[in-house]
Amino acid sequence: MKIQIIGSGCPKCQALADNARQAAAEAGIQAEVEKVTESERIMAMGVMITPGLAIDGVVKSTGKLLAKSEIARLLEEGSENG
Repeated sequence: MKIQIIGSGCPKCQALADNARQAAAEAGIQAEVEKVTESERIMAMGVMITPGLAIDGVVKSTGKLLAKSEIARLLEEGSENG
């Protein structure tokens, strides 16, 4: 599973990346966390407000710092579908 943190690297983006790593670890899900910081890629993904979170290339959230529990739910949905 691939988790993408979409944003410039602001504090909220960093916190979202930390929450995503912790949520995956606590759920026992093997995941690669990638930071997408290039504005061209961010816009190509359709993200206009950061931070954003994508799972396996599908944008799941924008403009919000998700809690670990919210990310865990999204990861579980993703692992059930994949």
